[in-house]
Amino acid sequence: MGFPDVRMRRLRRTPALRRLVAETRLDPAQFILPMFVKEGLSEPRPISSMPGVVQHSRDSLRKAAVEAVQAGIGGLMLFGVPQEKDEDGSAGCAPDGILNVALRDVLAEVGDSTVVMSDLCLDEFTSHGHCGVLGPDGTVDNDMTLDVYGEMAVAQASAGAHVLGLSGMMDGQVGAVRRALDEAGFGETAILAYAAKFASAFYGPFREAVESSLKGDRKTYQQDGGNIREALREVALDVEEGADMVMVKPALPYLDVVSAVRQAVDVPVSAYQISGEYAMVEAAAANGWINREAAILETLTSIRRAGADQILTYWAVEAAGLLRRV
Repeated sequence: MGFPDVRMRRLRRTPALRRLVAETRLDPAQFILPMFVKEGLSEPRPISSMPGVVQHSRDSLRKAAVEAVQAGIGGLMLFGVPQEKDEDGSAGCAPDGILNVALRDVLAEVGDSTVVMSDLCLDEFTSHGHCGVLGPDGTVDNDMTLDVYGEMAVAQASAGAHVLGLSGMMDGQVGAVRRALDEAGFGETAILAYAAKFASAFYGPFREAVESSLKGDRKTYQQDGGNIREALREVALDVEEGADMVMVKPALPYLDVVSAVRQAVDVPVSAYQISGEYAMVEAAAANGWINREAAILETLTSIRRAGADQILTYWAVEAAGLLRRV
């Protein structure tokens, strides 16, 4: 038996040594902050299931965007919540719809100092809460929805979005949006494809945030949580259709998928630390069961370690501050 190898212990002895040899690092530039803006609000409205997160007014959204830029956050992902919804989600395509107005507001404030992204999906805008247009039989019509997504894409690009986040999980959505953008002269607008988006129990708080009207579930177009090979096929198809970046959502329950996707593609890989993941940590911390700040950084580090290049997280600004103190 040889002598104990104490080299690893030596390198853990001080915070400076631990920082020096850290294999996985977090940087605010890797964070994307999801932001909700509600039409008609005069002041921010708290979201009860997501402590610390709000539905913004247009004015508070602008201020929060500036704060995020000052914190060094890499990107902002905007979600719009209209006052009125209809079967077709028409507010999502309207130039004066809340999301497109909010995009112009934010870009007027921050310009190119961060990456301004927009959620491209119908679920926030439809009275039935599904991510697409319904056919006569009451199910989502994939091909009709692709036409609407193309129209939404042009509206969001016209409003100035740098990146469009395609979250609807319709077959062929990346190719349809890419064609629509190119034909309208927006060849420089990038696509972040929610390529591996799973039907998850952790979306509940988000549905409060966007005031979802959904009854039932989205299992016919979102992915089954047990299927990693299917997820990789979806990712490959989106990259083939022209996705500039791909997303895995949720993050923590699917770290193996994040790792597999990172190994399979050569485009940037994002992961979304979703509302339920956020709410679990906040609830446990509020009960005194865990150290909240340590848990925030530990969860983010785990997502980076799995291979995510960017992380969508509601803690983006706070985590940036915590990193300055580490």
